[in-house]
Amino acid sequence: MASAAFPASLSHLPARVRIIDVGPRDGLQNEKTPVPADVKIGLVQRLQDAGLQEIEVTSYVSPKWVPQMADNHAVMQGMARLSGVRYSVLTPNLQGFAAALQDKPDEIVVFGAASEAFSQKNINCSIAESIERFAPVVEAALAAGIAVRAAMSCTVGCPYEGEIAPERVAYLAGLLKGIGVQRVDVADTIGVGTPRKVQAAIEAALQHYPIDAISGHFHDTYGQALSNTLAALELGVWNFQASVAGLGGCPYAKGATGNVSTEDLVFMLHGMGIETGIDLDKLIDAGAYISDFLGRKPNSRVATAVLNKRAG
Repeated sequence: MASAAFPASLSHLPARVRIIDVGPRDGLQNEKTPVPADVKIGLVQRLQDAGLQEIEVTSYVSPKWVPQMADNHAVMQGMARLSGVRYSVLTPNLQGFAAALQDKPDEIVVFGAASEAFSQKNINCSIAESIERFAPVVEAALAAGIAVRAAMSCTVGCPYEGEIAPERVAYLAGLLKGIGVQRVDVADTIGVGTPRKVQAAIEAALQHYPIDAISGHFHDTYGQALSNTLAALELGVWNFQASVAGLGGCPYAKGATGNVSTEDLVFMLHGMGIETGIDLDKLIDAGAYISDFLGRKPNSRVATAVLNKRAG
């Protein structure tokens, strides 16, 4: 795939980027330390106070599988919603959707993998079967006036299959479009993507979705997330997902980082003259708040640098 060299001028890049912070859900779901509902509510509050306009709050899954999300109702009902902020939740099945409906989310999230092996190992069915299972969930959400987004995992690499061809991403995007999903996340789940591979995955998704309906979700496992963000900006992508304090490791690479930190992403974008509407200092405070509770330092270079500077 031909990819243009980065030109000296940045004027062709999006002037503004919208960030979905996935820390409260994707970031915290695998934490061994139970995080009480009031701490999660405090995190959501601090994120929206920092200017985040989209926050992925929780998921409606069996507490047996994800005990960290068992307090979904308490969190959704306990937080003070701000107008203009979109609150999304993960609903893997109709039972989960019915539970979520009580809490009036603005958007639900379903998921599918671009890797056949990943789909089989994770949910014991083919990609096509997994999307069929989500069809009634999507239909119910749209009927209730709730927006629907899908996370497309393993769009450039898979822990079982290795490299994933762009054609697989196009196939998955087509299936999701077919059941009514309104926008998609192109996710590098194991963080092995590099700029041109990520561009190829995005171009594959563009066969079925307009640029405004595509977001980038890049893991920083191999230190490529910001480079991949720049590559996505080159194609016009202006929606990205990140996790405050870099919450959320990579389950397929022990001890490795997972989600790119929102602080690092915002610092880069602001440095490029791209607006986010986010107050970086308040965002760093939000990351420090949850990191202090978890008893560790934020997994963000920018947060570490700023907090060290503040400490003198």
